[in-house]
Amino acid sequence: MSKKEKGLKGSSDYAELLRGKTVLITGGTGSFGKNFSHHLLDTYDIKKLIIFSRDELKQFEMQKTFTDDRVRFLVGDVRDLSRLQRTFRDVDIVVHAAALKQVPAMEYNPQEAIKTNINGSQNVIDAAIDQGVEKLLLISTDKAAQPVNLYGASKLCAEKLFVASNAYSGNLRIGAVRYGNVIGSRGSIIETILKNRDAKEVYLTHPDMSRFWITLPQSFELVLFALSNMEGGELFVPKVPSMTVKEIFDSLTPKASQKITGIRPGEKLHEILLTSQEARRGYDLGGYFVTLPEFSFAGRDLEKYKDLGKSLDQYFEYTSDNKEKWLSNKDLIELVEGYKII
Repeated sequence: MSKKEKGLKGSSDYAELLRGKTVLITGGTGSFGKNFSHHLLDTYDIKKLIIFSRDELKQFEMQKTFTDDRVRFLVGDVRDLSRLQRTFRDVDIVVHAAALKQVPAMEYNPQEAIKTNINGSQNVIDAAIDQGVEKLLLISTDKAAQPVNLYGASKLCAEKLFVASNAYSGNLRIGAVRYGNVIGSRGSIIETILKNRDAKEVYLTHPDMSRFWITLPQSFELVLFALSNMEGGELFVPKVPSMTVKEIFDSLTPKASQKITGIRPGEKLHEILLTSQEARRGYDLGGYFVTLPEFSFAGRDLEKYKDLGKSLDQYFEYTSDNKEKWLSNKDLIELVEGYKII
């Protein structure tokens, strides 16, 4: 098969991927789930969309934004395997976005992070395998790379579970995506700033602290790219810009005085999306990086990336203080002008 025939699939291929499919999103009432749901329904000819989450109030509020009869809302918790087994019946694609994410809360309630982010992820895997799901994708975070807090460590465990499960998943393809802060997500620092743009004083932890920034549409594109191209066992990482926290405040609240509070427990000065250890098994695919599993799995054509991508230097790291892709003040202002949370 030629390189062209094995080429990476892009946006023109997503319609075929989703046509006539039943898609389920765990944690579907979160910022990603809500917005991705509208994107799927508005853009693709899917058969059914199932929103699975444990918060009936958020589901009730989310239902008000839909008039599409392809949508179903199911209350349940990823900690409950039997509920997942019933819910995944006749589902083709599962996007696993459910997680406990608040760093301070997870440090104070560690067992809850383990029950949801680790045990819950294993339940999702088991139910997907048992019910004959075709594709399963984990939404992970930059905090899973060289984690320094329990939330990041629990998401790293979830990544490892998803990758390793390809050893016994049969025809089910299982992979993961990892990205940083989302511009426009509920509870994000940018949302908080925009709600308080007239503040005379603002608080930031460290003037040099940097973070990766991705828009919601970019996260949708990443997920669809991964679902279209994954063989099973890959971790996909987007090439996205970075910006310091101070630059965000300088852009959005230029007249406010800034008070430095210091880095909080469990925080990094800079985030990392791809470690040097992972880069040894990684490839540059143009708009994305992909890192492959350390073990081979039967029926997974992971060798294709040798033809389709460029291997990464063994010392390469993708960190948020890398100035190659930097978000300018003007870029940020242009992004937030169209800022909207559905």
